[in-house]
Amino acid sequence: MSISEFSAGGPPTGELAAIILKDDFASDLPPGRFLDRELSWLAFNKRVLDLADDPGLPLLDRTKFLAIFARNLDEFFMVRVAGLKRRIATGIAVRTASGLTPKEVLENIWERAFALQRQQADYFLSTIEPNLNEAGIHVLRWDQLTSNEKTDMDLFFDSKVFPILTPLAVDPSHPFPYISGLSLNLAVVVQNPTTGNRLFARVKVPPLLPRFIEVGPARYVPLEDIMAAHLSDLFPGMEIREHHAFRVTRNEDVEVEEDDAENLLKALERELVRRRFGPPVRLEVEENIDPYVLDLLVSELDITDLEVFRLPGPLDLTGLWTIVGLDRDDLKQRKFVPKTSRALSDVESSSAPDILSTVRGKDVLLHHPYDSFSTSVQLFLEQAAVDPNVLAIKQTLYRTSGKSPIVDALILAAEEGKQVLAIVEIKARFDEQNNIDWARKLEQAGVHVVYGLVGLKTHCKLSMVVRNDGDQLRRYCHIGTGNYNPKTARLYEDFGLLTSNPQVGEDVSNLFNVLSGYSMNTDYNRLLVAPHSVRTGLIARIDREITHQLEGRPSGIRIKCNSLVDEAIIDALYRASMAGVQVDIWVRGICSMRPGVPGLSDTVRIISVMGRFLEHSRVFDFANGGNPSVWIGSADLMHRNLDRRVEALVSISDPEQIAEIENLLSLGFAVGTATWDLEADGSWTRRLFNEAGERLTDIQDLLIAIKSKRSSALGSGVLTGADS
Repeated sequence: MSISEFSAGGPPTGELAAIILKDDFASDLPPGRFLDRELSWLAFNKRVLDLADDPGLPLLDRTKFLAIFARNLDEFFMVRVAGLKRRIATGIAVRTASGLTPKEVLENIWERAFALQRQQADYFLSTIEPNLNEAGIHVLRWDQLTSNEKTDMDLFFDSKVFPILTPLAVDPSHPFPYISGLSLNLAVVVQNPTTGNRLFARVKVPPLLPRFIEVGPARYVPLEDIMAAHLSDLFPGMEIREHHAFRVTRNEDVEVEEDDAENLLKALERELVRRRFGPPVRLEVEENIDPYVLDLLVSELDITDLEVFRLPGPLDLTGLWTIVGLDRDDLKQRKFVPKTSRALSDVESSSAPDILSTVRGKDVLLHHPYDSFSTSVQLFLEQAAVDPNVLAIKQTLYRTSGKSPIVDALILAAEEGKQVLAIVEIKARFDEQNNIDWARKLEQAGVHVVYGLVGLKTHCKLSMVVRNDGDQLRRYCHIGTGNYNPKTARLYEDFGLLTSNPQVGEDVSNLFNVLSGYSMNTDYNRLLVAPHSVRTGLIARIDREITHQLEGRPSGIRIKCNSLVDEAIIDALYRASMAGVQVDIWVRGICSMRPGVPGLSDTVRIISVMGRFLEHSRVFDFANGGNPSVWIGSADLMHRNLDRRVEALVSISDPEQIAEIENLLSLGFAVGTATWDLEADGSWTRRLFNEAGERLTDIQDLLIAIKSKRSSALGSGVLTGADS
C-alpha cells in the first residue's frame, strides 16, 4: 500500500481502531512513510544556508552561517557519505527505511550536495562579498591588491610562508603525493624551458596559517593567492603554466573493534592515526581547472566524476571564520551575556549563589544559554570540590572545552581527598584525542577514570555529588540535555535539572554503578535509561495518549529533539495521530517522519527553529489525561542513541517547572513564531512573515529579552501560544 493509497479518514472507530491497537500495527502501514535520513540531513543544512541568505540578519552573522554550512558539509562527507561508500564496497548495503538503496541515496547526495555548495558559493560572491565591501570589509583576489599591498605580501611570503612550503613533484621518480583530508592545495603545471616537458607538482596550503591574510585594515586575500603569485620562487628556472586550487575530503570516521576494548585508549589512538589515511569521498576544484589536471587528480585519487565538485573560488569557505571574528559589533547580533538563574539567585548580588544549599531545599530547572552555565553547573562542581563535607563526586564527560573548568574542579576534588569518578567517553566523534588527553590528566591527578561499557557510548549527561549533611548522606545531582562544556553552553540551547530528590539520587547512583562496575541494574524510579528503557518507555507513554484520546480525556504529544529517525517511535506516533492525538514535533536536524499525510499523520505538525543558538535540548511532553508528564534528557530518537548509547531521561516533578517547559513548547508551536515547517514530501517551508508582511517572532530573541529583564513570565504561564 502506498502513501497515496493510505487514507482511512474518519474517527478512530471500528476497523481503524482495531488497526491502531494491533500488536503488529506497523505491518499495515505504507512502506513509503519514512523520509530518507541522509537527504533529510541535507535539508537541515539547507536551512543553515537559508540563514546566510536572510537580509534580516546582520551581515557578519550571515557570513557565519556560510562558514557553519561549509563545516557541517565537511563532517557529513567525512562520516555519512564515507559510511555509505564503505557499506556499498563491502557488500553489506541494504535498502534504507525510506526504500532507497544506498547507491540511490549516494547519487541523490552528490546531486543535492553539489547544488547546495554551488548555492553557497553564489551567495558569497553575489551577496555577502558585495555587502562586506559596502561595510568596509574587503575579501580580495591577488589582482585586486594595490602595488604597496603586493610589496607587503612579497615580504610576508618570504618570511612567513616560503620556509614552510614543500613542493612535491610528480614524475617517474616521485610518486603522486598523499593529499590529506580537508587540506587546501595548489595543483601546479610547470614547463622545462629547455626540453619543453610539462610536469605536475602539488603545493599544500599551510593549515596552521590564517586562511585569509590581512593586507591592510579590513582587507584580506586568500593565502593560496599569495602562494600562486610566488610559484616562481618555488620552481626557479621553470615556467609556471597553470595553477589550480583543489581540496580533498576523506573518510575520517573511526571504528574500534570489540577485541580492542581491553586497551581502548591505545586502540583508539591507532585508529586516529589511520583516520588521516582514509579513502577520498569528495574532490573540490575550481571550476576553470584544466581538464588534464582534473583527469590526473581523479585518476590518482581514485574517485568518480560524480564526486568532483567544480566550484567558483575561493574554495573552503570555512575560512570565513577569520572575517566573522572581526571586531564589528555593528554587523553582528547584539551580544547576550547569560545571567544567573532566578532559582539560584532571586536578587542581583556580588556574591556567588550557594548551589548545594539551594538545591537542598528545591529542584532547580536550568535553561541554557539563557541561564548562565558558569554560575550554575560549573559552580555546582567547583563548590563541591572544596566543600569539606563533600565525600565523592561522580561525573560523565562526553565533550568538554579545551581548557575545562569542569575537569579542573574534578582534579581539585581529588587533590582534596574526595573520591572522584569520571566516565570519559573517548569515542566522542572528532573529540577523541581531546578526551584521551583529559582522561590521562585526570588519571594522573588520582581520579578514577572509566571509559564506559563495551559496545556502548556513554552519552548521558550526569553529575552527582555525595555530601555529609550531618543528619544524612545526601546525593545532589545534575541531569542535562547538553555537554559539560562551558564554551558550547553559551551557544547551545539546553535544559538541566539540579536536584537532591532521593529517588533521582538513587537512580543516578545506580546508573553510575552500571557504568563503572558490574551492576546489571535496569530498574529506575525517575529515569528512563537507554539501551534498556528509553524506546519502550516513550512508546508506552505514546500508547497511553492513545488510550486517553479514545476514552475522551485530554491527550497530546509534544517532542523537542535534534533528530527523529527511529522507525518504531515514528510508527507509534503515526498510530497516535490515526487515533486523533495531536502530535507536535520540534526538530533541529534530521526528521524521517512525514507530517500531514491523509489518514496517517493528519494531526502531526513538524517544525524547526534555527538561529543564533543551536537548539539542542531534548524534551518529551505528554498531556496524560490532564496530568502532564514531562521528561528531559540526552537521548535523540535515533537507532544509535536508543540501542548503542547509554542515555538518560529524567521526569520533571515540580508543577512550575512543568509549566515553564510547556510554555516554551507552546511558544515554539505558536502561529506567530518564525519556523520552518516540514511538508509531507520532505521539503521545508520557511514561515518568516505574517499575512501583513510583518516579521514573525524569533523565539530566541524573545527569550533573550525575557531573561535580560530577569522576568519570570515564562515560568508563570504569561507566555502562551497566543502571546506570540
